[in-house]
Amino acid sequence: QLADFTGVVACGGFSYGDTLGAGIGWARSITFNPALSTQFQSFFARTDTFGLGVCNGCQMFAELADIIPGADSWPRFTTNRSERFEARLSQVEVLDSPSLFFQGMAGYRLPIAVAHGEGYANFAHRGDAGKAIAAMRFTDNHGKPTEDYPANPNGSLGGLTAVTTADGRFTAMMPHPERVFRNIQMSWTPLDQAALSPWMDIWRNARRWVG
Repeated sequence: QLADFTGVVACGGFSYGDTLGAGIGWARSITFNPALSTQFQSFFARTDTFGLGVCNGCQMFAELADIIPGADSWPRFTTNRSERFEARLSQVEVLDSPSLFFQGMAGYRLPIAVAHGEGYANFAHRGDAGKAIAAMRFTDNHGKPTEDYPANPNGSLGGLTAVTTADGRFTAMMPHPERVFRNIQMSWTPLDQAALSPWMDIWRNARRWVG
């Protein structure tokens, strides 16, 4: 029962084999089930809850945008402009946004793991690029936002790769911070291999928000 929980994190993976499109089957398993739909709508509507969608979870959250307060401008995530599955470390910049996960992280420029075939933020299908609140974007080697391949693995406008709500409680992101929370998982580090990377701040922020 979601009523017993404060947070939901939807992970990566190929739910339902992405047969209906990335994250669509997963989202429909909720919206087409009256009991689950009611639970999720109630969960999203509570002011003491938060949620993070990562990769396939991001795609699923985007498909649930109609029942997530403040997510109506979010795009649908569709096939990469490269028309390929892209998996590697890419550089991103954390933007100044209301997202509870990125508090105190604005301006971070870091490598992060990406692994997706459908990460293009497609506003032609749904959402509003002018109103969507960006939380993260891909950058080139000079730290500038980019739509160019391969620095931007999916080609999204302005390098967009994460969106959030106005109250910051719900965030959807295509990259995988959980795969690089230790420095040893990054591309290079001079630090102790057991040390935690800056991406651990996401989880610290969530814990701090819960109180």
